[in-house]
Amino acid sequence: MSHASELREMSDEHLALTLKESIETLFKLRIQAQTERLDAPSELRRHRRLVARIKTIQNERRRQRAAAAG
Repeated sequence: MSHASELREMSDEHLALTLKESIETLFKLRIQAQTERLDAPSELRRHRRLVARIKTIQNERRRQRAAAAG
């Protein structure tokens, strides 16, 4: 579920929940990377990029709402 098109179809609430879960997973992976060997180091990159995509979409929506209101 890391495709931007899938993320754009989500509601704001679902997007925020997905962001929260991804940040928590990323935190756990970082701790694991510091304390032991990761099974899949690519997971760190995948979650970092997922967080970035979600934040980008949230910012786009925020700008669109501001432009519509102003």
